Amino acid sequence: MGFDWRTIFGPALAALVAIASIFVERNVVTIPDLAALFVCIVALAASLGGTTSGLISAAIALAASTPFLAHHGTTHSVYLPHLALLAVTTVGTAVITGLLRRRLKDTLRWREQHATAARLSAALDRIDIGIVLLDGDTRAEFINRAFRNFFSLPDEKADSKPPFIALMYHGRDTGAYELPEDELNHFIAERTKMMRAGDQTPINIKLRNGEVLRFCCTALPDGGRMLSYTPVTDLVRRTDDPADTDYYLSLRGGAHRSQINHLRAAE
Repeated sequence: MGFDWRTIFGPALAALVAIASIFVERNVVTIPDLAALFVCIVALAASLGGTTSGLISAAIALAASTPFLAHHGTTHSVYLPHLALLAVTTVGTAVITGLLRRRLKDTLRWREQHATAARLSAALDRIDIGIVLLDGDTRAEFINRAFRNFFSLPDEKADSKPPFIALMYHGRDTGAYELPEDELNHFIAERTKMMRAGDQTPINIKLRNGEVLRFCCTALPDGGRMLSYTPVTDLVRRTDDPADTDYYLSLRGGAHRSQINHLRAAE
């Protein structure tokens, strides 16, 4: 852990003022009560180093004020309430200033994270890979522009944080998938199952407009998911080999060979 001068600056300043005031008081000239100065030092300490630094400075101020008041010949009935008031004031100043400092730091950190997230969102909107970020409840926290274009997803719906299953049904209802109608529900159920399990097996999804997307799911540490849809149209359409039918069947979730042949005939 690195040295942080802000943590010890306040206590060091309080100790320096205390020592100097006692020396001047005893050897040079009588000085007035320094309670107000100590309160300012405590506030400075807490603003720089946090509540702990402020409380240490407050303790030093109280320790220094006790002999100072006693040297002035003040009776117990007078200086004890004075010390109690100083204790309440300095401790309260340390706590309140420390809390305000923490709140300010949290606000600045949130703004920095928000700015970073905004830059990242803008960057992801410029790539040609569809990206969807799901939270732990499988609701879409972010959907980039490429995905919206692939599946003709309106901005209003995309920004409403729809669940993953709603995105799948949207693709079904808009006829986005190149699949027979009786396969669609099974296809959606399998994709949803894989997503929930965090299965990272890549899946090729053929769209009605002729595009092919390679779907991949990545499990995130917070329980969410990152879904990517990479265009691989040229790679898949130009290299499909009838001898690899079983392989492509497995990518599509186990459809019947006859259904694949039907799709090829339709192409």
